[in-house]
Amino acid sequence: MITAMQFTRKRKQETNYRSRLKLLMSGKDRLVVRKTSGQIIVQLTKYDEKGDLVKISANSAQLKKYGWNLSLKNLPAAYLTGLLAGRLAVQKGIKEAVLDAGANKPAKYGRIYAALKGTADAGLKVPCSQEIFPSEERIGGQHIAKYMQSAQHPQFSTYKNSDVSKIFSSTKAKILDKK
Repeated sequence: MITAMQFTRKRKQETNYRSRLKLLMSGKDRLVVRKTSGQIIVQLTKYDEKGDLVKISANSAQLKKYGWNLSLKNLPAAYLTGLLAGRLAVQKGIKEAVLDAGANKPAKYGRIYAALKGTADAGLKVPCSQEIFPSEERIGGQHIAKYMQSAQHPQFSTYKNSDVSKIFSSTKAKILDKK
């Protein structure tokens, strides 16, 4: 008896082809949000037979151009990256998309939904519930500032002389003003 070999990406649990097919059947652009060990990546992709076409791409390292000098992988950085990607999408005439979280299991109030809220705030329509979004306090980084005040850990050395909410507001304004 000959058994069929699974697709490599399926075998390594990198792609769930059943959920991918559902996303592709919608016919809409996909809002792909990925977390790496050092940054957040937000892309708008369109299916093509030869491979997905990336229409818009933004990563949290690009936030440095807008004045963000704090962590590139926290919740405020995810929101700002989503805001930047949403702004670029709206400027290119993309009006709606569907969320593709990939193999990541999105946690309620987590970074993936913070990035989704950023794209929604920029004007991109993505079907979702408002209940999954983090609070404005967490998106603005006030939870980080509170913890930073009480903690004596060396990983907060970059935050010690920084006002997180002020840097967040400034970066957000620069992203929204950029033409």
